[in-house]
Amino acid sequence: MSEPSRDQVLDALVDICGPDYARAGRSVDTVAGRQAAFVAVPATTQAAADTMRLAADRGLATMPRGSGSKIDWGVPRGGLDLLVDTGRLAGMWHHDVVGQTAEVGTGTPVRALQAALALRGQRLPVDPPSRTATVGGMLAVNESGPLRHRFGTPAEHVERVSYVDRAGQPAESDGEGDRPGIAEIAGVLISAKVRLQPLPPARRWVGVAVPSPLQIPKLAGEVADLEPSAIEVDLPGDAPAGMLAVLFEGDEESVANRAERLAGAWGAGSAVAAVAPAWWGRYPFERTDVALRLSVSPADLPAALYALGDAAGAPLPVRGSAGLGTVHAVLPGSTPPDRVERILDGVRHVLMARNGHAVVVSAPIHLARQIEMAGRRDLF
Repeated sequence: MSEPSRDQVLDALVDICGPDYARAGRSVDTVAGRQAAFVAVPATTQAAADTMRLAADRGLATMPRGSGSKIDWGVPRGGLDLLVDTGRLAGMWHHDVVGQTAEVGTGTPVRALQAALALRGQRLPVDPPSRTATVGGMLAVNESGPLRHRFGTPAEHVERVSYVDRAGQPAESDGEGDRPGIAEIAGVLISAKVRLQPLPPARRWVGVAVPSPLQIPKLAGEVADLEPSAIEVDLPGDAPAGMLAVLFEGDEESVANRAERLAGAWGAGSAVAAVAPAWWGRYPFERTDVALRLSVSPADLPAALYALGDAAGAPLPVRGSAGLGTVHAVLPGSTPPDRVERILDGVRHVLMARNGHAVVVSAPIHLARQIEMAGRRDLF
């Protein structure tokens, strides 16, 4: 793009978003190793629509950005001209406390939303592991944390989403009928009407050491009748034992009773705590690692983990839902691409017979461009 053309685009973006909310891209505006030419920060649906319409007219490749916590996940983008930052599309309105619904701007950090709802004794029953996740970023890939075990994915708590498509047309979707589901929306998410729940008065975690993956299904099976909110496992890989932890929520008496029953069933070595383990609800990997996502039935999780260890030549760090059979594993970012592929092939061979699957959700860009990466729908 010539300098006069760049100046014209930037001037137009400034006219739409305001002088402090449109600028040329900087080094921090890099996605998959490519720096965006422009960044726009619209504050209204109309501004977002005008921004997308300008991009469509100029043939600019666009991408929305919330906090950027997952912006490099999945298949690397081929090109990027304009980042549409959702930071000003934030806030909560139409909060119906009695009806337990609210409209939320997609640029709202999930943590900020939960803090605001807690003041009214409510919550959105989601806990994405990305600490800076925005509502839009969470919904775009349906990012789930431990609470998915009991409450399902974030998308299941959405009644309606408003968005602007790539042509700059405002629209709404509830994922039903002929309208697209959230994961299929190509454009910028603007707001979501979400269903809320009462904030649980009490929470307890029960944990126990797990010397080997073979014990996970048996220990987790003893929880089924106790209505847990989450069942998570953490296997450090290079440690002699990992940990299985269960979350109970509800009124104080019920939570205490269920926690003590489970601790009694698990026996010596189990412990009840009022706070979560330090690893709870956190990914086991960093941006510099290769992150694998394995999904299989809970009963087949040990077989999948042993297959992964065999393929890698040693047990890998693994963390995730023992109750659902969905976990993340970690390979060093220095692993050669052909070795990553061989490890994936090895574990997939075992998972295929068990209706499971394995994908790479995140990797350093030099690797991501050489290996098969998860598509948007396969990230969670």
